[in-house]
Amino acid sequence: MRHIVSSALIGLLPLAALAAAPPATAPSAAPAAPDFSQVQIRVTRVAGDLYALEGQGGTVSVLAGPDGALVIDSQFAPLSDKLIAAIRTFSQARLRFLLNTHVHGDHTGGNANFTRAGATVIAHDSVRRRLRNPAPAANGAPGVPAVAEALPVITFEGPSALYLNGQTVRLTPMPAAHTDGDVMIEFPQLDVLVMGDFFRSTGYPVADRNNGGSFRGIADALGIASGRAGPATRVIPGHGPISSRAGIIEQRDILVSTINEVEKLVRQGMTVEQVLAAKPTAAFDDRVPQGAQNAERFVRGLYAELSSEKR
Repeated sequence: MRHIVSSALIGLLPLAALAAAPPATAPSAAPAAPDFSQVQIRVTRVAGDLYALEGQGGTVSVLAGPDGALVIDSQFAPLSDKLIAAIRTFSQARLRFLLNTHVHGDHTGGNANFTRAGATVIAHDSVRRRLRNPAPAANGAPGVPAVAEALPVITFEGPSALYLNGQTVRLTPMPAAHTDGDVMIEFPQLDVLVMGDFFRSTGYPVADRNNGGSFRGIADALGIASGRAGPATRVIPGHGPISSRAGIIEQRDILVSTINEVEKLVRQGMTVEQVLAAKPTAAFDDRVPQGAQNAERFVRGLYAELSSEKR
């Protein structure tokens, strides 16, 4: 396994051939709309011809080679031109496949643009279903269906595989975790796992219950992933720096411990504000990057899930 051997910052003007389309599904509410014109794409070679691209939104992975490029996730639509320009710094291969790790707009927003550039979209059955019929927003507003070009045209329910550029690419659907359409992508010959958002190396886990996710499911999915990783496996998370099997295990241990603590407080009849005041993540906030900033959202999410189990 080779270590990271190159990294570059790419901040290029839009490509005229790609018109930005609206995100396939609305991203989480933010204080202000992001200025995509200022986003730079950082390229890191992970192993062999597998690269990680970081910009705004979820990490994009690219397997390049003579059979064509496999792109994993597409970030937001306004970044498609920059992402493709970044890919062209290490490969001129045609964009053959785009694989979505789950439904969220910071991972699927550029789908239509990549389709127009020649890629065929692949995803879990649930991703296509939810892009076509999105759940209402948290405020009750109806979801906006994705345009036809953004939809996966090849879908799967069970374990699947691609054989591309001399690599076996194993696709393993996860139990309902971050969402109900999560998939882990394994490159066994390169000893790399691509996880999507059921594993983040920054902040606490996030379960999107509105899209079928659960924290208990995340714990189960992390257990599966840790069993597939080895001591030297490089792990590309949905967000945050490249990690390892140890990082997966640590996050699962923290998650299970916090689930147990919050569940105990829920059984005592505490309100969510009382649980927050008890600081069930205090022992971990300094160990988790950006943990203190994300702790309240994490605990509120756990409380909502665990208190609903009580009913």
